[in-house]
Amino acid sequence: MGTADETGMQRPLWADEPVGRRRMPDPVRTAAVRAVIVTAVTMIQAMVAFFCTLTGSWLAFPMLLSSVGSTVVTTWAVLDVWVTRQVWNQRNGVVSVPSSTARQLRRERRRARRTARVAAREAARIRRRGAGRLSQA
Repeated sequence: MGTADETGMQRPLWADEPVGRRRMPDPVRTAAVRAVIVTAVTMIQAMVAFFCTLTGSWLAFPMLLSSVGSTVVTTWAVLDVWVTRQVWNQRNGVVSVPSSTARQLRRERRRARRTARVAAREAARIRRRGAGRLSQA
């Protein structure tokens, strides 16, 4: 399932590397794909309008009008990607950086609560066992 190198040992055809960035959320990716498709169609319409103008075809003016309309739609689609991304980040939270100050403060508070719980549990256990009595009677 691989190729043999000079030593005769099999080496894999490819090595999986960890992904550098996280995958885009589904709504953002959908909007981005839609924007790319609309942009491609707009560019094709503009080229057809240009070539129709060069050849003097009657189709040049309708294609020019549709290209202008498609440009408006393309701008809208690109803005939709940006807005969808902002809404996603606002609703689902931005991925926090591990060195975030807020995360560090939460960690410290959690640690303090944990030590307070352990101390309270220990004090309750000592009280239950009757510590502090000098005799068993």
